[in-house]
Amino acid sequence: MQKLYITIIYITIYGFLPAFAGEIRGTVVSKDKPVSFASVVVMNTTIGTQANEEGKFIITNAPNGQQTIQVSSVGYKTRTINVNVSAEKSNNLLIEIEEENAQLNEVVVTGTMKETTINESPAPIQILNPTFFRKNPTPNLFESLSMVNGVRPQLNCNVCSTGDIHINGMEGPYTMVLIDGMPIVSALSTVYGLSGIPNSMVERIEVMKGPASTLYGSEAVGGLINVITKNPGKAPKFNFDWNTTSYLENNFDASVKAKIGNANALFSGNYFMFGNRVDFNQDNFTDVTLQNRVSIFNKWTFQRPQNRAFNLAARYVYEDRFGGEMQWKRNNRGGNEVYGESIFTKRWELLGNYQLPIANEKVIFNFSVNQHDQNSVYGITRYLAVQRIAFGQLLWDKKLAKNHDALFGATIRNTYYDDNTVITQTTDLKNTPDRIWLPGIFIQDEITAGSKNKVLLGLRYDYNSKHGGLFSPRLNWKFSPDKDNIFRFSVGNGYRVVNLFSEDHAALTGSRKVVIKNALKPERSYNANLDYQKFITLGGKGYGNIQFNAFYTYFSNKIIADYDQDPELVVYDNLKGYGISKGIAFNGEFAFTSGLKAFIGGTLMEVYRVESNELKINQIQTPNFTGNYAISYGFEKVSLSFDLTGNVYSPMRLPVVREYGDTRPEYSPWFGIHNIQATKRFKNGLQIYGGLKNFTNFLPKYPIFRADAPFSEQFDPSYNYAPMQRLRGFIGARINIF
Repeated sequence: MQKLYITIIYITIYGFLPAFAGEIRGTVVSKDKPVSFASVVVMNTTIGTQANEEGKFIITNAPNGQQTIQVSSVGYKTRTINVNVSAEKSNNLLIEIEEENAQLNEVVVTGTMKETTINESPAPIQILNPTFFRKNPTPNLFESLSMVNGVRPQLNCNVCSTGDIHINGMEGPYTMVLIDGMPIVSALSTVYGLSGIPNSMVERIEVMKGPASTLYGSEAVGGLINVITKNPGKAPKFNFDWNTTSYLENNFDASVKAKIGNANALFSGNYFMFGNRVDFNQDNFTDVTLQNRVSIFNKWTFQRPQNRAFNLAARYVYEDRFGGEMQWKRNNRGGNEVYGESIFTKRWELLGNYQLPIANEKVIFNFSVNQHDQNSVYGITRYLAVQRIAFGQLLWDKKLAKNHDALFGATIRNTYYDDNTVITQTTDLKNTPDRIWLPGIFIQDEITAGSKNKVLLGLRYDYNSKHGGLFSPRLNWKFSPDKDNIFRFSVGNGYRVVNLFSEDHAALTGSRKVVIKNALKPERSYNANLDYQKFITLGGKGYGNIQFNAFYTYFSNKIIADYDQDPELVVYDNLKGYGISKGIAFNGEFAFTSGLKAFIGGTLMEVYRVESNELKINQIQTPNFTGNYAISYGFEKVSLSFDLTGNVYSPMRLPVVREYGDTRPEYSPWFGIHNIQATKRFKNGLQIYGGLKNFTNFLPKYPIFRADAPFSEQFDPSYNYAPMQRLRGFIGARINIF
């Protein structure tokens, strides 16, 4: 009888098994990172499972047919999707879920050199992730930053398209660019190195506006951009992204991760190719610079006892860039028959951090070394340069008391720079490479005063081997009357020691000669910043936050490049008066349950200098107003989304040469660059996207003065305020495999 019962039960189960034989596999992710231990259930059944640490899950007994899957996790919005379950075919889903008011939970490190959530940071930090930048896909970091309020990529030359990053109107040399907190993209490499940072290596970007010299030393005067690279342990197993435009710009981005012994490794590569000469304005010059660029990135994270940190990364960039007359060929390089600007760049970097094995103490050694080689010609002017920077930093993260969280640091930086210009020559024309030692020490204390107040005090002392000692204090105060309102106030100062030729491309291109009036002193800046941020819940229909910021920076010993004294000269000198950068900014970000997301930002500012005779002069190529927006709408049922993005700029002062009969307007017009994109997502992680860039077809006028006489003294390509690219279409595909 017992055998009979067992047989009946077996036949019953076996008979109904096909109805429950479907299998559903997938990975739960958010912002390209796995969501550990998310709950996955089949609606209207008792069937479900939990994702593992890597976000992966398997449901082996799902009913056949059309089923609804619900995915939930603490801190994330619940999401439901429809799945067709079949006994013959296994699903493999990539399910993206959103953080619940993600801004509150974002982790930042830039403001304090310690990991903290953005709402706990005493310093206002803006965080941007690759998902945001994909709303307007670009081949590199330089172009992507145009989507950030108050940050403007500025092209400085209409021939070779070199550029820099302006923060709150301050020129590129005032912006420090870090990779994983290491100051390795600066000085010489700022001009050409920013375009060599591919999106495939970026986990997030942290932007801090205002002086940060207390923590980061020289160059962090106007603000800094910290590129946080992907964690090999959390990155997708494979990532690929390709796109092309109707201009025939082709970009390939790929990465793969591997587990090797006790280490996780990430290998990332980027190739950008544009070889199509276009001249829509018919001035016989390339409208867009030709480029052939390769960037390779490799990062390792090693597992150590007690989870102590050990990361090691390397990057190599090669770029061949050309702009000039349409008939230019490689054998014309450096000659005086056909004008061209040709730049060969080779750059390598090594960086990492290692936590010392000291019991009950957190002491970390950060290090980086890099070399940048440049071989350039600007017409008949040759520029050959090499720069090597070695950097070491020891950090001691120490909890002094319940309410005192301190950080002690010691740094040393050695910079070697050599070129073929008068900057590295003696009066008797002997070569004297520039060598600077910059040791420094700093301390900061983060003081928690009750549940509503937090104060950050910091002091840094650096000793420059050429300019002597430099102090940089800072104070940050955060007041949170409740969880939805945050006030931040900061004051501090910064300093900057310059290298003219590595920063100012105008000293090389065109016909102007360089004059350095005096031995240049370090610049000093004094800054105050007031920030208010409010988080909003829209009655179950969504959430958002708004942010207001007021800033004021005063400069002494400001080093200026004077184009107005003489049309044939660029005259460098310390300003006898002072410089001012001041303004207000607004950001608003909202996400609705309907699928609509909106971001809008604007910055109203005034940047000028006052000479010793009280003459006020507005800074060249700096608009008084910049605005940007990103509006997205998703149709979840068909996995289709649309993105509308753009920038608006007010008139900006431009360099004109009236002495040579230049009749171009001294100020640019109001203008905007607007883009639209559609993205289709598939269940296997594949995305197909395409759209239009600059769909209003805005194209700057009068880009080059005397393009008909490029070797004459009147030739000037520096009249630039917008990219020389009209309406163009683009299409691409990307896939993430976890």
